[in-house]
Amino acid sequence: MTDTRIGQNTEVTLHFALHLENGDTVDSTFDKAPATFKVGDGNLLPGFEAALFGFKAGDKRTVVVEPENAFGQPNPQNVQVMPRSQFEGMELSDGLLIIFNDAANTELPGVVKAFDDAQVTIDFNHPLAGKTLTFEVEILEVKAL
Repeated sequence: MTDTRIGQNTEVTLHFALHLENGDTVDSTFDKAPATFKVGDGNLLPGFEAALFGFKAGDKRTVVVEPENAFGQPNPQNVQVMPRSQFEGMELSDGLLIIFNDAANTELPGVVKAFDDAQVTIDFNHPLAGKTLTFEVEILEVKAL
């Protein structure tokens, strides 16, 4: 093990787990292959990267990441009401994830928040927006680039 610390121009291999405030696990690599990323490559949100700065191989830490440094706060403009007719033949339920295509044909996930015979309310905010997350990490390797 080296004493190279996580910062700019490093590659990091780690195990991680993301937990909600109620203890539910959102994602984890502890039961599979570790993740490897280069700081700044976009694979990890900047707030999660920043929480790791200064850590070195062998460190096991748990850090709390506030919504502003994770997936942000929900944006009310990302909640859209659409005519029910756009969902003909679809069995809707609260919490149903639907994939839409935007004008550039990019996939955009939305979650059904409410519906009736006339309209459907879809939330396009990230499902973890507004959530404080506990980020559990075990740093396996840090390499200078």
